[in-house]
Amino acid sequence: MKKLSLVLLALIALSSCNSDKKKYTDTSEAIHSTAQVSTEHPGKLLMQNKCYVCHNPNADHTGRIAPPMVAVKSHYLNNDTTKEEFSNAIWKFVQKPTIDKTKMRGAVRRFGIMPYQEFKEEDIKLISEYMYDYKIDEPEWFKEHMEEESQGKMKYRNDGKTEREVPSEESEKPTDKGLQYALNTKQELGKNLMSAIQQKGTLEAVSFCNKRAYPITDSMSIAQNATIRRVSDKPRNQENQANDKELKIIEIFKQAVASDQDYEPITETINGQVAFYYPITTNSMCLQCHGDPKKDIEPEVLSALLQRYPKDKATGYGVNEVRGIWSITYNQLAD
Repeated sequence: MKKLSLVLLALIALSSCNSDKKKYTDTSEAIHSTAQVSTEHPGKLLMQNKCYVCHNPNADHTGRIAPPMVAVKSHYLNNDTTKEEFSNAIWKFVQKPTIDKTKMRGAVRRFGIMPYQEFKEEDIKLISEYMYDYKIDEPEWFKEHMEEESQGKMKYRNDGKTEREVPSEESEKPTDKGLQYALNTKQELGKNLMSAIQQKGTLEAVSFCNKRAYPITDSMSIAQNATIRRVSDKPRNQENQANDKELKIIEIFKQAVASDQDYEPITETINGQVAFYYPITTNSMCLQCHGDPKKDIEPEVLSALLQRYPKDKATGYGVNEVRGIWSITYNQLAD
């Protein structure tokens, strides 16, 4: 696949929920405990982007909505498992999750079966390879919890290489910093949204977005010393309408995703201020609120959406489409 270069920014001439923006949610733990974006193995970034919404290693034990990824590693890896076997077993389950395919019966009893989402096999294989080769982030409580829960029957596994320390000049790249801000915020929003869906269903997700999405995003902005916005060409909340420049960037990402091109964040630095842009794409879970109103969205959910957002434009999407972008600005010299 062709790489979508950052140079595309020159070609343009140089989401989406409503709430009271004066209210804030405490997200300090989410900031201070989040690992650095990897500059090494691409599987780490993919895991942070695609898995941590539900499988975040920093979620506490009682409030989490899915097992941490180290639990997956421990269940799917033993002394004679090859990398190919490990990778194939994970893909077999993720491709179409069923109870018969899982090796984590206890997790299914507690959290339910993982909902189907459309993933690329190559992405899951990269995530699996990273998990197999490297020691991955894990909760402090996990090892002791696993030994107690299994009564010694399940072996804790988080072996592998330890990633090298990233030199400060590498970790301070504008693209890396902006992406870290976006992933941190996505994980915090996603964790709370998925918890609402898990506890009370999709209708509760509408209420969550209406009341809590803005406070969480604003709190993450404050905690990270950045201005973080989710904007769209088809906003649900009109305050998330993209401006002319953002509309052009959305179109660039739409063309890249539609043609199955690889893409990178777009950044621009002017007078010490960094503008960072990265696409927000849909998966099958998103369609419950953003899909075809006639086949994907339940009538009661559609009614709730129309009641809260009478000018809603954020429906009609399919899987793996660009619904909007992260538009983030911050001081280049910020810590």
